[in-house]
Amino acid sequence: MIELKNIVKIYTLGEVKVAALNGVDCNIKTGEIVSIMGPSGSGKSTLMNLIGCLDRPTSGTYLLDGTDVSRLNDDQLAAIRNKKIGFVFQSFNLLPQATAVANVELPLVYSGTGNKRQRASEALELVGMAQRATHRPSEISGGEQQRVAIARALVNNPSLILADEPTGNLDTQTSKGIMLLLQRLNNQGITIILVTHEEDIAAYTQRTIYLRDGKIVSEKKR
Repeated sequence: MIELKNIVKIYTLGEVKVAALNGVDCNIKTGEIVSIMGPSGSGKSTLMNLIGCLDRPTSGTYLLDGTDVSRLNDDQLAAIRNKKIGFVFQSFNLLPQATAVANVELPLVYSGTGNKRQRASEALELVGMAQRATHRPSEISGGEQQRVAIARALVNNPSLILADEPTGNLDTQTSKGIMLLLQRLNNQGITIILVTHEEDIAAYTQRTIYLRDGKIVSEKKR
């Protein structure tokens, strides 16, 4: 599904050039659940942004389902993101004044898709949050907010979910519930890539990729 070939990403800060990624080669198969680990500054977030079509590499090739997305323009990248990729973040990124179901509807509003309320309701049911559809973020727990965020990521039926520290703001028991949910979605055929700092969270995945100084230094299969 994902093939990265000699990916380099250089940021220019004034007169200084910083290589956030320095020759990354990586393949991720359809249906895998993979974690990415590494110290701060290792390139994890940059790699996730590139995989999520939120940024382009300075050089190298990124094939997503056989399409070289590193050569697409902004509109084409936006279309790829909307059709193929769902995003889950550490801070949930829910609109505070909107209900759960309205938050889940947002990607459908942007894509102009019909049956928004029905599809959002179905996504909430899939993550066990149907009974909280009319609640606002302040009225539900952190774990429930993350489930709503996962439902929002699912509502466009993506083939790939990218989760950046999805349990970072959650307690141990709630984190376990979120990871079991992600495993269940993976068992339904969705490819999942997550960034984490925690080995016990990475243990829920089939493979862990370790980054350091913008390079893949090792991998662990489970």
